[in-house]
Amino acid sequence: MKTGNLFKKKSISLILEDSTDHSIHATSMKRTLGVVDLTAMGVAAIVGAGIFSTIGNAAATGGPAVSLLFVFTAFACGLSAMCYAEFASSIPISGSAYTYAYASFGELVAWIIGWTLIMEYAIGNIAVAISWSGYFTGLLQGLGLHIYSFLTTDYLTAMRGFNEAVIQIQNGTPLAGLTPSLNEAYIAWTTAPQVFNFRIIADIPAFMIVVAITWICYIGIRESKRANNAMVLLKIGVLILVIAAGAFYVDPANWSPFAPNGLPGVLKGISGVFFAYIGFDAISTTAEECKNPKKDLPRSMFYALLISTVLYVLVSLVLTGMVPFDQLGVADPLAFVFAKLHLAKLSGIIAVSAVVAMASVLLVFQLGQPRIWMSMSRDGLLPPIFAKLHPKFRTPGFSTIVTGILVALPSLFMNLTEVTDLTSIGTLFAFILVSGGILVVNPNGKRVLNDKGFVVPYLNSRYFLPPVVFAVGWIIVVSNNGMPDISRYLANFSIHSLPYMLFGLTTLVITTLALIKSWSFIPVLGLLTNFYLMSELGITNWYRFGIWLVIGLLIYFSYGIFNSKLSDSKEIPA
Repeated sequence: MKTGNLFKKKSISLILEDSTDHSIHATSMKRTLGVVDLTAMGVAAIVGAGIFSTIGNAAATGGPAVSLLFVFTAFACGLSAMCYAEFASSIPISGSAYTYAYASFGELVAWIIGWTLIMEYAIGNIAVAISWSGYFTGLLQGLGLHIYSFLTTDYLTAMRGFNEAVIQIQNGTPLAGLTPSLNEAYIAWTTAPQVFNFRIIADIPAFMIVVAITWICYIGIRESKRANNAMVLLKIGVLILVIAAGAFYVDPANWSPFAPNGLPGVLKGISGVFFAYIGFDAISTTAEECKNPKKDLPRSMFYALLISTVLYVLVSLVLTGMVPFDQLGVADPLAFVFAKLHLAKLSGIIAVSAVVAMASVLLVFQLGQPRIWMSMSRDGLLPPIFAKLHPKFRTPGFSTIVTGILVALPSLFMNLTEVTDLTSIGTLFAFILVSGGILVVNPNGKRVLNDKGFVVPYLNSRYFLPPVVFAVGWIIVVSNNGMPDISRYLANFSIHSLPYMLFGLTTLVITTLALIKSWSFIPVLGLLTNFYLMSELGITNWYRFGIWLVIGLLIYFSYGIFNSKLSDSKEIPA
């Protein structure tokens, strides 16, 4: 093992050459996606669980000002999208951030980001599948159809809910007085069949939707495209209907106070709001199936972000205008609001749309993960079978099946809360590295990676970064009613403050280097903004993220480093 290979970079020319070789010596992928299809995939990935569920909890803590949080998060994603777009137009390969990191940071970092993307796609899809199951069973109940609770609940939720319900019942609360979620958990636990004193409790609808979506991804990109376009058209139509109908029931008095819990209250919703934006980067994994990836990939990323942000802002304003914000902390805020105002028909339409929306998110992520594994396998970091294309469907068949298994089985038993934040921190890490990658390969905006592709507009950090630093400092001073007491902060320092300290040190180093070396302002701002969002996720998620990375490194040093195709090549040293 040569440690020098750990940071050996793969040149853009060799990346493109390798992909061409695979197209010549193996079955090539079908190029069927245009800019409309790619934009639809981006909207499908973004407009899903966020607009139908997490928007409620974010609004309940942040009030109407949560609409501004959507704008801020979209701005942060937009900065990263520009960096993704430059890489995607110059390296139109299916590996997404993994491939971009290989070209800018080297093999070890590329492996880390490839492993991290599993958190975004595979683990994120577990969360979406669980949410989909909840909406689907709720829709069936609205139609008078009931599935046994122990077949629609995960084991952990049922066990915890049962224990909490028992405590409340012992304290005098009648069974009918329990919250709907506790009541369902209690019934699931007490009615579940047992084998050797083990209760059989599993989320069957979540499992079945993953199997169905995986099959669509397996049989071809054209079929996936058609299914996705249809689902996106339906859910956008329903959301426009929600906005138009809801506008007639808005009471402007509900928008005052605009930020009832101040800035801290608004920022509490960062995790949920950012989770709503995860997915636009999944477009880049389909690069080898695009008709014109150099032009269409950048355009589709920006179009998808713009459309989704407009929908998010309008829906959040309508929701907080229709009912007081503190009533929105429910799992299905859109359906809840219209049901509360006795608009039962619209509530039913929203429930149907939510089921379709969740399914489209699953589709995009189930498309993305196998294509990243395919790229990693081409480089020798995973076994060759992961790169093998199906001879008829021309999809990475084995990788698609493995992805389906890794999502379907855990969705039977895992809890939604356990996976949402883990998905967000993995995605933010990817965004940080992609933004940093531009600072490595094109820090001053002078070297055009591809004359015909998109390039991040160059703005000199010497002129644009100081005003931003000043503005942020002013906000800190105002929110603290004066200069913050650093000594008091250090005296009260705990391990929970570590993410913020790392963000502060990173900001100091990056800002200094950007000013000295005149780095491009947009990727610098993208890196720092996403790092800030990452620091807001809490030390527990950082612990989990660290454990995940350690597991990935063990796999790399057990297999990848010994089978890397760069070991015998003459590539760029670190």
